[in-house]
Amino acid sequence: MDSLPLRPVRHAVLADGDALGELDRATWSTLHAVQPKPQPPYEPFYDERHRPGDFLVAEAHSASEGLRIAGYIRLVPPTPLACNAHVRQIQGLAVAGWARGNGVARALLRAACAEARRQGANRVTLRVLGHNAPARALYASEGFAVEGVLRGEFFLHGRYVDDVLMGRSLTTA
Repeated sequence: MDSLPLRPVRHAVLADGDALGELDRATWSTLHAVQPKPQPPYEPFYDERHRPGDFLVAEAHSASEGLRIAGYIRLVPPTPLACNAHVRQIQGLAVAGWARGNGVARALLRAACAEARRQGANRVTLRVLGHNAPARALYASEGFAVEGVLRGEFFLHGRYVDDVLMGRSLTTA
């Protein structure tokens, strides 16, 4: 596959809300979602817990529509506690179907780690479903290690699924 020309990852803005909501619904999958599939009428993408400043977006040119959002990642403090302020947590990563296989997720992940460093964090964590082998492989290739497994944490489509906790230091390469 030819490499997709990506623009530099940027912070989301309020005007991105509709496009991010559409991307989020289009990429919903039992591979990574524990919430039911969204149904109309759709909730706004941004709310009091999901602000534009929490998201980084990747843009690329699609063959049919020109420049558009190819993916997003959400990076937030895991808690409001001062004793935990040195950590940022990835709480969402999505890549449009037309942009997959072109390094968009990797670019977003690297940008999130750089942003976490910029914010003064020295550690990034995330949670990923145990059956999501592609995501787990990506995270591992970027230095994330399994730090815990909540066995059978979710019951999805008739089977128990593990919740895998992964993390990485930002003070080492």
